[in-house]
Amino acid sequence: MSTAPEIAGWNHTYSGKVRDLYAPASGDDDRMLVVASDRVSAFDHVLEPGIPGKGALLTRLSNWWFSQLADVPNHLAGEPPVEVAERAMLVRSLDMLPIECVVRGYITGSGWLEYQESGTVCGIALPEGLQNGDKLPEPIYTPAYKAPLGEHDENISYEKSVELVGEARAAELRDASLAIYRRAAELAEAKGLILADTKFEFGTDEDGVLRLADEVLTSDSSRYWDLASWQNGSTPAERMASFDKQIVRDWLAANWDKQGTPPELPQDIIDRTVARYEELLTRLGA
Repeated sequence: MSTAPEIAGWNHTYSGKVRDLYAPASGDDDRMLVVASDRVSAFDHVLEPGIPGKGALLTRLSNWWFSQLADVPNHLAGEPPVEVAERAMLVRSLDMLPIECVVRGYITGSGWLEYQESGTVCGIALPEGLQNGDKLPEPIYTPAYKAPLGEHDENISYEKSVELVGEARAAELRDASLAIYRRAAELAEAKGLILADTKFEFGTDEDGVLRLADEVLTSDSSRYWDLASWQNGSTPAERMASFDKQIVRDWLAANWDKQGTPPELPQDIIDRTVARYEELLTRLGA
């Protein structure tokens, strides 16, 4: 993993799979600085090499979505230092909840694999006869336990989320996640895009207010497809023409058995991923 950059007036405190976290060196400010690196992760591993410019692209996309969802309380708390402004967010310190709030509007990925075996996604029964990439009758909420770095995130039941954060907070997370997904999916569709699924993270502030945090609706946390291709494509690859890191996932799945250290990403995979990230921003008008 690459070394987190030094930033004047800020002390590096933590590095996740993709982001580096900083606290103010003065100690008299409860805000934090979150810097998006060019690291890319898949299947719970940080891959090599990184994707040049990725941090700036995804920060731009997050900020655009935060502006579209301005009425939803979030973690933003001012302008970041100029030297990292393109790839950083200045945020208020929150008590982060240990749940990834996943919403699926279409069936694909690990959900499709489970559905083929049991007719369910994360234990939720779905209608018979669905095909890979099909739209679900209604979006479904499938929370996951957010594992520490180096460990695998774990799909959990809604009941388990209640055990982790309490009944009222679990319901608030579910309802907020579904509402934000529906709004974002409608906006994306107006731009000729499908938001197939996404994951949100939330934290609470000192007053107990639930706030949307971390990245939001980016190419790393979401699957975006081209609407026309989904409507007219004759194969899964054509129907699910992706604007996210699915290119990376697909290459890794075909070239790695998920044992040991992942192989290095080839240059053409990196170039294609950057191009799709940039095209998504253009399509959305971000």
